[in-house]
Amino acid sequence: MPAIPSLGGRKNRPPARTLPPIPVPLSAYVVDCAVYIDGKRLPGRWSHTDAVAEVRERDEGFVWIGLHEPDAEQIQGVAETFGLHELAVEDAVHAHQRPKLDRYEDNLFVVLKTVRYVEHESPTTANEIVETGEIMAFLGKDYIVTVRHGKHSGLHELRERLELAPERLSAGPAAVLHGIADLIVDSYLAVSEAFETDIDLIEKAVFAPRSPISAEQMYLVKREILELRRAVMPLANPLRRLAEGCSPLIPDEVRSYFRDVDDHLTTVSERVSAFDELLTTLLDATLAKITLQQNSDMRKITSWAAIIAVPTMVVGVYGMNFDYMPELKWKFGYPLVMIVIFVACLMLYRIFRKNRWL
Repeated sequence: MPAIPSLGGRKNRPPARTLPPIPVPLSAYVVDCAVYIDGKRLPGRWSHTDAVAEVRERDEGFVWIGLHEPDAEQIQGVAETFGLHELAVEDAVHAHQRPKLDRYEDNLFVVLKTVRYVEHESPTTANEIVETGEIMAFLGKDYIVTVRHGKHSGLHELRERLELAPERLSAGPAAVLHGIADLIVDSYLAVSEAFETDIDLIEKAVFAPRSPISAEQMYLVKREILELRRAVMPLANPLRRLAEGCSPLIPDEVRSYFRDVDDHLTTVSERVSAFDELLTTLLDATLAKITLQQNSDMRKITSWAAIIAVPTMVVGVYGMNFDYMPELKWKFGYPLVMIVIFVACLMLYRIFRKNRWL
């Protein structure tokens, strides 16, 4: 990736209109680009260079540009226009980051994990329950750049809702960042509620006699819970820092909203931790149940093997063809041997049934 200049003071930055345009069509990766003045969107379609120039010429408002899975070449022009740090830009291009908050000279870089609940008939037969994506946000004094990875993490509806509430957007780009965080944490709540239903079904299946659930399916569900946990748990520290005012880019009137999001995240974190502990217990119960079932099967096999050993032994003795064997010349010798075999087998069967081996 070509080198991106480090952030410098605003007075040393060249005017926005003199920056070179993006060398690829905007429609290739720019989902939307808008200018907001006093919380209201200005009409028309804007390129990122024209949008920044308009805001800085007015000395008010901010730009919100949304990108979807850009590559290094495509994001280069945007990074130069807004003065984004090269390390943060590299993270935004390659994705697969943990939720985090990085503070640079005059902007913030926030990574949030998105989750989506994958519909399925039963948690015991599903191959995937949680699908994850990412949203990265670059927050500056007069701009917010959002970079999305994944098909389920669209922000179009959020943008429409915020545009219907200009009093919220008038607080600046931090209000957009709060809206994104609130939307993502609400999705965590929805996914955790759906998971709760699945775990109830799993719990019933585990303790049902001859349940079809296997240890492999239990591991799958636990793995999906861990994937949800990796999205939820690391986000606590960034949200807490935003709520405590880690940067002057977060106005006081927005901090209280981040505190509310942090409270919701705490609820989700506690729920996910409880799910993880419960699944660990259910997995242990499943393995114990499998062990008991195997022991029961072995007892049955051993019991039948002991019963079969009686006629096998008797027939083996009389099959040695010796001349001097008991009752060989007696008329009732064969029926007597068969009766002895039957009685011995019946006695063993009753003993094993009494001891619940059969």
